[in-house]
Amino acid sequence: MKKAVIVAGSKQYLVSEGDVLDVDRLKADKKVEFDPLLIIDGDKVKIGKPVVNEAKVSADVIDPDKMSEKKTSIRYKAKKRVHSTHGHRQHLTTIKITKIN
Repeated sequence: MKKAVIVAGSKQYLVSEGDVLDVDRLKADKKVEFDPLLIIDGDKVKIGKPVVNEAKVSADVIDPDKMSEKKTSIRYKAKKRVHSTHGHRQHLTTIKITKIN
C-alpha cells in the first residue's frame, strides 16, 4: 500500500489512497494536487529534498467550505469582575485522496 506525506495549509498529513481529510481552506473547486514530501511503497522509501520529483498526490474536493466546531476561549481577571469570551470557527475543506503517482 502506498503512503505519502503532503503539506496542506502549513500542516503535514500522512495519507494513503481513499483517505478523507479535513484540511485548512483551499482555493480549489473540484480537484487539487499536492507535491509529496515523502513516499512509502512497501519497503521502498523516497525522501524529497524538499519534495519528491516526478510525483503527485491527486485529491477530489468533497466539501469546499466546511466549518469546524466552535472553540471558545475565556479571559478572566480575578477580583476585578472582568471577563470576556471569544469564539472561533475554522474554515475547512474536505478532500478525498484519489491517486498517488
